[in-house]
Amino acid sequence: MIIRSKAPLRLGLAGGGTDVSPYSDLYGGAILNATVDMFAYTTIEPTDDGKVVFLAPERHLEESYSQAMELDTDGYFILHKGVYNRIVKQFTHAPLSLRITSHVDAPAGSGMGTSSTLVVSILGAYVEWLRLPLGEYEIARLAYEIERIDLGLAGGKQDQYAATFGGFNFMEFIEDNVIVNPLRIRQRYQDELCHNLLLYYTDTSHVSAEIIKEQQENVKAKNERSIESMHHLKEHAMLMKEVLLKGDINRIGEILDMGWQHKKQIAKSISNPMLDAVYDTAKRAGASGGKISGAGGGGFMFFYCPGTTRYAVAEALMQFGGSVKRYEFTTEGLNTWSI
Repeated sequence: MIIRSKAPLRLGLAGGGTDVSPYSDLYGGAILNATVDMFAYTTIEPTDDGKVVFLAPERHLEESYSQAMELDTDGYFILHKGVYNRIVKQFTHAPLSLRITSHVDAPAGSGMGTSSTLVVSILGAYVEWLRLPLGEYEIARLAYEIERIDLGLAGGKQDQYAATFGGFNFMEFIEDNVIVNPLRIRQRYQDELCHNLLLYYTDTSHVSAEIIKEQQENVKAKNERSIESMHHLKEHAMLMKEVLLKGDINRIGEILDMGWQHKKQIAKSISNPMLDAVYDTAKRAGASGGKISGAGGGGFMFFYCPGTTRYAVAEALMQFGGSVKRYEFTTEGLNTWSI
């Protein structure tokens, strides 16, 4: 038997950062995101050789261990080990023998939620294999606990839920609770948004944990400018929901631009001179607004280009050595199957 799964990466359109504790615990957060046709893939092959093997073919990496109740969470495959440990501890109560092969369509640190989406994908494959009685909310919550609590990796809550549910979602974060509100956006509005929203890879990456820790410290220290900016980001998520549902698509550039200006206030390392130059160049070429995807510091950026300005914006950005990525929005989240 071979078990496979895939989970989609996401674009955070508005509200990014308000899902991170302690802000979400103190004030409540709101995010609007949408998944795209870039995925994290997992294949599980059950074996009987008493080994646990992890493979990442695109990086030519492989790690092999004797089956155990718990694996040390070090090395490249920390996420894989975190999921294995939780599955054994909470569900099987016995060590497993298997090979796990994984792949993600975007580089780590690119701002598309790659790490959390990979956790969801790996977890989904286990759910399919072991027939675990877990629904969408339970899978997303378990993925969050593995990454943030078991492994102690800093970050927010949106990525696990986006990867599990898929589609356009308005998410609310109230203390320890997450409410996912799927949005029924007309197809023509989605098509127009996809046409006008140019996705640009800066050919750089970031360490989101460092940026998020700075953001968390600003909230703990009651940094008024940082907290006030996060309040605005939350409002932008609500405004983004309204314009998408009503089809007032050309206002999205304005909302993205406001969001980018406020996002840069919540942590110094979110932007840098290169990213500022990319942003300014895109606007001069015709974009009405944009933002960085994810925590900041590098990775993907996206820009709203009204009319046919996407072509001029793409040409203007060529000087920075990055690349424009074609994509489509997706409606499905985590998908698993066996053969």
